[in-house]
Amino acid sequence: MELRDTRNIMESSVKMFAGSATRYLAESIADAYGKPIGSVTLQKFADGEMSPNFNESIRGDNVFLIQSTFPPADNLMELLLMIDAARRASAKQVVVVLPYFGYARQDRKDKPRVAIAAKLVANLLSAAGAQRLMTCDLHAGQIQGFFDFPVDHLNGSAIFIPYLQQLKLENFIFAAPDVGGLGRARRFAAHFATEMVVCDKYRKRANEIASMQVIGDVEGKNVILVDDIIDTAGTLCRAADILMDKGATSVRAVVTHGLLSGNALERISDSQLEQLILSDTIPLKQEHPKIKVLSVAGLFAEAIKRVHGHESISSLFVETSGN
Repeated sequence: MELRDTRNIMESSVKMFAGSATRYLAESIADAYGKPIGSVTLQKFADGEMSPNFNESIRGDNVFLIQSTFPPADNLMELLLMIDAARRASAKQVVVVLPYFGYARQDRKDKPRVAIAAKLVANLLSAAGAQRLMTCDLHAGQIQGFFDFPVDHLNGSAIFIPYLQQLKLENFIFAAPDVGGLGRARRFAAHFATEMVVCDKYRKRANEIASMQVIGDVEGKNVILVDDIIDTAGTLCRAADILMDKGATSVRAVVTHGLLSGNALERISDSQLEQLILSDTIPLKQEHPKIKVLSVAGLFAEAIKRVHGHESISSLFVETSGN
């Protein structure tokens, strides 16, 4: 009896589908993977109610659903419906590829009578039928513990570090825009064997900074701020201006997820920030001379290949000498 080529069987069992909010990135991931994106139709009723439909059989397939959950909340609802539809269509495994995990900033009860939205979203994904999650640069690494199934937490440094090396900056250091970003900045500093400083901020309320001070010496340095999310750009622009006032030669910022809400682009234009380096986990609303966008498509495509082939993804991370 003739034996079948098991490599082709394995390859044919992977199917990738895009949510409407992240189709631009899903197509790039599929292209980097070497396989076309699957066909799915999103029907909308007159009142806005959504109904996704897979236009091809996914029975027995490993299905990867690619959708970031940035606002509006419809993006999350669409993803949940796609997960449910895939499970009901007898997919072998449903893997959620969530380049940006919305609601991750609400990961703890920091004051009375508030929701822990990150845990709620994790519960919703699990209830819908997701069996694995692949994401990038969670706001807090411990959010992985909110899930009762495997989480592949990719690190954006894999695309940012090669770009920073190409800049060939001299006399540079890294900076955390707040105490919460110390770990991220420390990993970059450890990789480049350089120093780091911290911008210690105090907030009166969300998206409003009351005060900020720099801990460390930035005199004559090219400073690179490191953060996971930029929303209104208030923190980063304030930090850039203060760092320049403290004697920095230049200030750049490396940020994974660019929400850029409200008048964020105007703030960036008016600030002393020389360059903002983003990933494409969230689509850029409009081109900006100070903004450089790097793609995570190759990173996710390689991770999907390794997860499907039951291989380790640890080698995708940039090694540092720090913890």
